[in-house]
Amino acid sequence: MEISGKTALVTGGGSGLGAATARLLAEQGAQVIVLDRDSGSAVALARGIGGIAMPGDVTSSEDVQAAIDAGETPPRIVVNCAGIGTAGRVVGRDGPMPLETFEQVIRVNLIGTFNVCRLAAAALSEAGLDGAFVNTASVAAFEGQIGQAAYAASKGGIVSMALPMAREFARFGIRVNTIAPGIFVTPLLGTLPAEAQTALAASIPYPNRLGQPEEFARTVRYCIEMDYLNGEVIRLDGATRLAPK
Repeated sequence: MEISGKTALVTGGGSGLGAATARLLAEQGAQVIVLDRDSGSAVALARGIGGIAMPGDVTSSEDVQAAIDAGETPPRIVVNCAGIGTAGRVVGRDGPMPLETFEQVIRVNLIGTFNVCRLAAAALSEAGLDGAFVNTASVAAFEGQIGQAAYAASKGGIVSMALPMAREFARFGIRVNTIAPGIFVTPLLGTLPAEAQTALAASIPYPNRLGQPEEFARTVRYCIEMDYLNGEVIRLDGATRLAPK
């Protein structure tokens, strides 16, 4: 699918991987709708790329539908980058993890991704348009570390949705792929001390460095433009494999 002239929806588009993706899609000629809970970030990013800012929550059907309806046409390109990375042991010093904590991670990461896909696919099917969806998982889906049970479960669910969604949406002409990034330079990672970031980079075989958001965005572009790529999960991690902790 060509990107130029298409409407694109990027969730979590106000920062990090989502922001880099929104910028690249805009550079390629797409009308980009930026959906983010942080209204300030969404507005600033959209203004900078000539896009449409839609402050909202991916778990809200109303917010997502409003974003889908914001463009000139339903978004034929959908990139789900919204997510949270809450960490915590299943049984920690204060006892078992509160069930609400686990539910919140699942709700934002997994259910939020599903919510966007279901509503966007419905809009495209009604309009008779094809599309390309790209979801964001994580290498934690395969090698979740201690303290990542909730996060790994949410990302594992996203991995598992790729094939059945691709098979179901084939009748609409909608492809569904997933990217599982490794350790990338994001606002969340930036809160770690420099020593910790250096240690993380040292564990990556090659290239021996952290991933850049622009590299994630270029992979999204590949997923959109390569028409024969469908139902796939791409690890983007420099051959890293997460240790237990």
